Amino acid sequence: MEFENFTAAHQTGHNSGVIHSGIYYTPGSLKARLCVRGSTLCYQYCDQKGISYKQCGKLIVAVDHSEIPRLQALYERGLQNNVRGLRIINAQQIREKEPYCRGVMAIDSPYTGIVNYTQVSEAYKNDFRDAGGSVLTDFEVTDIEMVKESPAGSEGGIEYPIVIRNTKSEEVHCKYVVTCAGLFSDRLSQASGCSPEPRIVPFRGDYLVLKPEKCYLVKGNIYPVPNPRFPFLGFHFTPRMDGSVWLGPNAVLAFKREGYKLFDFNARDFFEAITYSGLRKLVLKNLSYGIGEIYRACFLSAQVKGLQKFVPELSVSDVQRGPSGVRAQALDRDGNLVDDFVFDGGSGDLASRILHVRNAPSPAATSSLAIAEMIASEVEQRFGL
Repeated sequence: MEFENFTAAHQTGHNSGVIHSGIYYTPGSLKARLCVRGSTLCYQYCDQKGISYKQCGKLIVAVDHSEIPRLQALYERGLQNNVRGLRIINAQQIREKEPYCRGVMAIDSPYTGIVNYTQVSEAYKNDFRDAGGSVLTDFEVTDIEMVKESPAGSEGGIEYPIVIRNTKSEEVHCKYVVTCAGLFSDRLSQASGCSPEPRIVPFRGDYLVLKPEKCYLVKGNIYPVPNPRFPFLGFHFTPRMDGSVWLGPNAVLAFKREGYKLFDFNARDFFEAITYSGLRKLVLKNLSYGIGEIYRACFLSAQVKGLQKFVPELSVSDVQRGPSGVRAQALDRDGNLVDDFVFDGGSGDLASRILHVRNAPSPAATSSLAIAEMIASEVEQRFGL
């Protein structure tokens, strides 16, 4: 069931398109394991389906010597995660790979790539239909519950004891349910009696785009060394399959769960976010970072100044405002970003028949086939299939 009229309408269709290698994530975590395996499966799947991709690589660049210890620690983490092909390169080698990029040291991740995930999503949908499944679009779920009586025409007890209703009062009866609702995963989980935690708080990421005549400045992905004090990865340079280059994104609170534009607003989404103790604590812990993000979102020159640390030739006249995405950020009540996958079945009668994927954080697109393997295994165990 799909809320919109087409697939990949939200996070999948608005992400950067990067096939991640798995270098960033805590060794042994689900994110690390699923990303490394998912990356391999993604390339194999694209080859099988004839979906174009580019294995253009990524440089994680230290622009000054103070960042080198963090860069080396990140390199060691990547090795622990069994990321293929990693190497440390010097300033000269950086220029050989990215002639316009400047840095003192970098991690070269050659198996990082790019793809159009909307095409991948369409292929998944076609595979599902070919296997005998049906895809219902324009189906906004409002309620999930156990039925008390057999649906009309059924025999021999309740074969499909779960009823799912939408905003049009249409019903679908099911034996088992698996949900992965992204920006609305918390609300859908609560609709079946699960805990309100963790809460989804939407963060909008705005991209800049290099003007076509300036795309020669970037060949592959260029990322900063992440600062562990702050929750997001920071501005980066991302080539796209259509030949464009995206710069960003920033991270600011969205006033609507699908709020891709600056003035998009939904009263319920907004008040749920600002009254949540987890968001208030997150803001207080990262106040200077948050103010900086808002400032950069308002002033193009401030964003470009940060990007010039990596590509000094870049100027404000070389960029224009581009698309935006909204990240479904799961938060706990203490203001901590929930950084790994969360599964929930709730309690009561539904618990043995429903599985909610409540948090599927980045790099979920890269990891999607590995996630599918894990969910299938979880379903078999949980439902006794």
